[in-house]
Amino acid sequence: MTKIKLTDNLSLSQIIRGFWRLDTWELSTDELIDNMKSSIDLGVTSFDTAEIYADTLCESQIGEAFAKDPALRGKVELISKTGIYKQEINGESFGYYNTTYDRIVRSCKESLQRLHTDYLDLYLIHREDPLLDPWEAGRAMLDLKKEGLIKEIGVSNFDPFKFDAMNKAVDGALVTNQIEWNPVCFEHFNSGMMDYLTVNKIHPMIWSPLAGGRLFQEDDLQCKKAMDKIKEIAERHNCEPDTIVYAWIMYHPVQAMPIVGSRKVERIESAVKAMDVKLEHYEWYEIYAASGQQQIR
Repeated sequence: MTKIKLTDNLSLSQIIRGFWRLDTWELSTDELIDNMKSSIDLGVTSFDTAEIYADTLCESQIGEAFAKDPALRGKVELISKTGIYKQEINGESFGYYNTTYDRIVRSCKESLQRLHTDYLDLYLIHREDPLLDPWEAGRAMLDLKKEGLIKEIGVSNFDPFKFDAMNKAVDGALVTNQIEWNPVCFEHFNSGMMDYLTVNKIHPMIWSPLAGGRLFQEDDLQCKKAMDKIKEIAERHNCEPDTIVYAWIMYHPVQAMPIVGSRKVERIESAVKAMDVKLEHYEWYEIYAASGQQQIR
C-alpha cells in the first residue's frame, strides 16, 4: 500500500477506510475489531470518522473496539472532524455549524473520550461555516496541536477562498482538504480547488468516490453514461468497475486519497487492487468526459 506523506509527522494509506455508516453495519464489537484488522492486513490503516456521524455513535463504536483491543489503536491513523451540530427546536432537529474556539476545543476532547484515545492523527473542520473566523478557529486547532491532542490539522469541503483564508491563519499548517469527487461530481475541479491543492502539494482525501452508490443506478442518465464507459475500461483491464474508479482518482497528480465507506472487505480489496491498475492517459479523459458534465476543449 502506498503511503501519502502529509508532513514529517504523518503519512496516510492512500486508500482510507471510512466509518460514516458504521452504525448501520450491525457489527458487534468483536466483529468490528475483526473487520478493522482485515483492513489493516490489506494495508488500509487510515480510519476516518466524525463526531456528527450517527450523532457521535460511530465514534463511540470505534472507541469500544479500541478499548477492547488496545493494541489496535497503535496500528492505525485516526481521523475525525468537528463543526456540525444539531439543536432541537419546536420538536424538530435543526442542523447548524459552530467553529468557535471553545466549541472546537471541547468537541476534540469529547471525541477523544468517545474514541478511547489520547490523540487524533488528523483533525478536520467538517464544513464551510458562513460564520467561520479563521483566526479563532485556527487558534483552537493550533492550541490542540500544541497540547498534543492532535498531530495535524485540515479541513473538509472548503472552497479555495476559505481554504486559503484558514491556511493563512494557521501559517500554512493545513495538510488536507477532504472533498467530494467522483465521475459525476466535479465541483472542486470547476472551483479551482484541485489546481490550488496540486500546485501547493496538498493531498486531498476524497469522499463518496462512487457517488454513494449512485454511480450504479441505471435510472440516472449522467451516472449511466459514466458507468457505461467505466465498465468498458474495466473490461480492457480485466477488473471490476469500482476498481477503475479508484484507479482514476489516484491517477491525478494531486495524489488523492479515496475513502472506502463499505463494511464489506471485498470492496476494500477492490480499491486496493486499483493500486496495480495502469490506466492509459486517454482513459482518464474518457471517464472525465463520460457523464457529459465536463468538456474537453
